[in-house]
Amino acid sequence: MDLTPTEMTETNEAAEQQPEVANTHEHTHDHDHEHTHQHAPALNPELTREIEVEVGADEVSKSFKTVVKRYQKLARIPGFRSGKVPESLIRSKFAKEVRQEVLESLVSERFRKAITEQKLRPVSEPQLLDMQLVDGQPLKFKAAFEVAPEIDITGYDSVRVSKPEAALTDEEFDAELSRVLDSHATVEPVEEDRALVDGDWAEIQFRGEVKDLAQTVTEEGVQNASTSPTQAPITGEDVLIEIGGKNTLAAFNDALRGAKAGQELKFEVDYPADFGERRLAGQTVSYDVTVKGIKHKSYPERDAEFAKQLGNYESWDDFEGKLREHAADRKKSSLDNAAKDKLLGELIERLQFPVPESFVQQQIEARLDRGLRALAQQGMSVEDMRKLDFVRLREAQRDQAINEVKASMVLDRIAEVEGVAVSDEDVDRELLMLSIQSREPLEALRERLSKDGGLDRIREQMRREKTGSVLYEKLAS
Repeated sequence: MDLTPTEMTETNEAAEQQPEVANTHEHTHDHDHEHTHQHAPALNPELTREIEVEVGADEVSKSFKTVVKRYQKLARIPGFRSGKVPESLIRSKFAKEVRQEVLESLVSERFRKAITEQKLRPVSEPQLLDMQLVDGQPLKFKAAFEVAPEIDITGYDSVRVSKPEAALTDEEFDAELSRVLDSHATVEPVEEDRALVDGDWAEIQFRGEVKDLAQTVTEEGVQNASTSPTQAPITGEDVLIEIGGKNTLAAFNDALRGAKAGQELKFEVDYPADFGERRLAGQTVSYDVTVKGIKHKSYPERDAEFAKQLGNYESWDDFEGKLREHAADRKKSSLDNAAKDKLLGELIERLQFPVPESFVQQQIEARLDRGLRALAQQGMSVEDMRKLDFVRLREAQRDQAINEVKASMVLDRIAEVEGVAVSDEDVDRELLMLSIQSREPLEALRERLSKDGGLDRIREQMRREKTGSVLYEKLAS
């Protein structure tokens, strides 16, 4: 792991109070919300390793002198000729910068040398402990970090899952076709004087009062026993309801069927306990409804002309065939992904190993960032985001983050055993798709991702997805 001292985390509290010993770790985000970070992130004790490093006083002094001399040549200070600034002035005026360069030249080099000699591979940012850096004295420090766990995947290929039945049913295809037709249908008023029948759309105005079911009988009559505040009335204007429609409650069908425009109705609706709108679930609502009009939905003719409006189709049969294929593919993909998730879940449960806490924290941050961006897109303000309980939010993400880290590590290990690789051509195709989606020129995208490590992350994720597919084909039956 090739890190500079500014990428390490120093945990010596005494050192933090000393300008000559203090070291900082900065962590930035590309969004506006604020996070609360621990100065010294926790490490998993099972995976924590610690090394001690010492650099002789002569080498420390030599490094200080080398850096100071370079500053003497480059410094431009009024009253002194170029290259003639006194060493003492350089040491006082640029003390922080000089010390930082000495750290970068000594600490990183010695740290890399020490972990190479001990054949250690850190997977977390090293935490510098008890670091002492003073010109003319030996440099001493300890570094604690996490290493990757040994993952024994023996028996991974004995896990089995069943391949789901992915054939598209006629009912599922009809639902797909209905969605297409509904999106191109027109709703027109019925001019003739007649009653509502199945297939019509009633345009209604309504007001609903939620009845309090908790009532008792006293000497004064019927009283509400509930102490909860009265719910606000439920109202609606120009609402369209399909008579006999599969999504229309039976109570509305029964009340509206046979009614005419201008008619006023009173009826009650008992909502089931599992009703989608929570405030109505399990409630009884008394409605006053006015039928404002009758409308009829007209659908386009299922012919070649309409098919060509929908896309590059030769005929209506061609469109239906392609629609069936796409719907079947989506269903199969969805069911296969669910089965892959189940397979991976069973592997994670079977293969027990410690997980680097640094990886878990990174995954928690990633999940939290995605959640906050979603809230921002839904309209939550930065001020409201800052009021969120981030400690609780992080804790709520922890179990899922651990499973996601475990899944990635298991897939990486299995990819090694199975010899799964991602070709440059595969990556190029993925970049092309990203370029089209983001409308960023391909080469500009490639250059940006190459610089920030994004290209390696894309290849890594593609390898994991490919490994999951290889496992599924191998273990599913």
